[in-house]
Amino acid sequence: MYKISSEDAYFFNQGKLYDAKRIFGSFLNKDKKGKIISTRFTVYAPNAKKVSVVGDFNHWNIHAHELTKIDSQGIWSITIPWNLEWAKYKYYIDTGFQGLYKADPYATFAEERPGTASKVYDIDGYEWNDQEWFKNKRHVYNQPLIVYELHLGSWRRKYGMFFKFNEIVEQLIKHLKEQNFTHVELMPIYEHPLDDSWGYQGTGYYAATSRYGVPKDLMYMIDRLHQEGFGVIIDWVPGHICRDAHGLYFFDGSPLYEHDEKWKRENEVWGTANLDLSKGTTKSFLISNAVFWMEYFHVDGFRVDAVSNLIYFLGDKRNGTDHGAIEFLRDLSRVIFKKDDRVLLMAEDSTAHEGVTRPVDAGGLGFNYKWNMGFMNDVLRYMKRDPIYRKWHHDDITFGLTYAFSEQFILPFSHDEVVHGKGTLLTRMPGDYWQKFANYRALIGLWATHPGKKLLFMGQEFAHFAEWDVNRALDWHLFRYKSHDTANKFVRDMLWLVKSEGALHEKDHDPTGFMWLDHNNREQSIFSFVRYGFNSHLVVVLNMTPNTYHGYELGVPEKGKYVEIMNSDKLEYGGSNQYNGLPLFTFDGKRHNQNQYVKMLVSPLSVTILKLEK
Repeated sequence: MYKISSEDAYFFNQGKLYDAKRIFGSFLNKDKKGKIISTRFTVYAPNAKKVSVVGDFNHWNIHAHELTKIDSQGIWSITIPWNLEWAKYKYYIDTGFQGLYKADPYATFAEERPGTASKVYDIDGYEWNDQEWFKNKRHVYNQPLIVYELHLGSWRRKYGMFFKFNEIVEQLIKHLKEQNFTHVELMPIYEHPLDDSWGYQGTGYYAATSRYGVPKDLMYMIDRLHQEGFGVIIDWVPGHICRDAHGLYFFDGSPLYEHDEKWKRENEVWGTANLDLSKGTTKSFLISNAVFWMEYFHVDGFRVDAVSNLIYFLGDKRNGTDHGAIEFLRDLSRVIFKKDDRVLLMAEDSTAHEGVTRPVDAGGLGFNYKWNMGFMNDVLRYMKRDPIYRKWHHDDITFGLTYAFSEQFILPFSHDEVVHGKGTLLTRMPGDYWQKFANYRALIGLWATHPGKKLLFMGQEFAHFAEWDVNRALDWHLFRYKSHDTANKFVRDMLWLVKSEGALHEKDHDPTGFMWLDHNNREQSIFSFVRYGFNSHLVVVLNMTPNTYHGYELGVPEKGKYVEIMNSDKLEYGGSNQYNGLPLFTFDGKRHNQNQYVKMLVSPLSVTILKLEK
């Protein structure tokens, strides 16, 4: 019989066992020749009176295969002398007053919905070919980071059905290359029962969802993305779980992983249950899970969902700080950065909590990126206004620069901004058809040139009209229309500039990388600033009105000849084709606190980028 050491059991219960998958779940035991000779099942259920494993291999008989309690801390195990690969199974847990049928919390595969059973799967043995990716991967702080947020099941479909991981990857690689993204962020791909939850209410943290194939299909997908130079981030939800009967919720009849107190546990807004991250077993379960995704699937980062719900009980500062969750986040950071300090650990956090991206040893939470929700809210609120009123709301654009370097920020236009009646980036924009697209280009220009790394949800790169619907594919036919095709060309070219111009990524987190030229031009609603790189600078001018300004005198940092490397009003982008076609030579004279200036054309509803030609 399999023996677990008393040391392992102790560390698991103390929240310090970070490879719990080595102990728990289903395992295929092999002889020296690789032949499967038996299957072991091990589960943690300290409050159970009896535990059985039931499945299609024993006709779901609760008496056929009872597990043995192998230690005093609640670990149960059985080895069955059969090859049960691909078998469906659940644990039957007898609490003494009820019987519960539970999926395996550590299962690496599950049957396809609406079924809820776990499946025995051989997770080992995939041969990776991404060695060059890990050899050459660098820290991204002074590198371009442009993330494509993707819901795999509604990106594309095959006759209304899901593509498998290995079927869709070449299409995805082609699109990422064409659009100039650097990373893809996959919305939750671990097992979840309901499509409409978008994956955020999970039941199988260790199981790649069977919707899109088997786990090794996902390994192949990530392998191919790495081979083509793209990083892979996964959405990860350590704060709350769905309350479906087969999941973690009251796993052994008690709140084993959740808060004991009902008011802390029951998240009525989302219909979920909050996990108690101060419990040792919960910490071991979750940190081991992050390690599992790094080791078995080679993921490059985690976007941690709903961090405000971790920092404060129920996400409300009035309920007090959850110090157990904060210590969990710090332990998580220590563990994953010890394994690979190039990992991306991103907080989706709407609080003003200080030090979210500060290292743990400096008193921070230990993330290295935080979603800038303030930027997103302020900018979209500003852009939604008719241009005639924008001069009264100038601060919606300028305020973000007062805190832009207080954390290491991602600037997100995510899935949350294109659902529930909010419209899309395009349809939020005011004005007639032409002005909507012009405003959209100005919005993308502001987002791309503002300090901070970038994240864009799928479909917004080609000005999607319809809100995101998880149950259908994107409207790819929009590329047939000139307005969407030219809008996408602008996005592609803007993202190429973010990648190729050091001034747009090298000092994203350094206040010396940004300087306002004019942030007080309310009457004309023009914003102008300089982005600095290590050895270069770019001058950015944003006009948020449909007015055209000829001979606009703009102060610039250096004498010489400036060339226009981007103007969103060009005809090729769907604009009115008013742009600075000739180089702009500087004149001596004080403008915008600079000792020289250029005279330029400022196009309507546009972003213009000037570069000093040396």
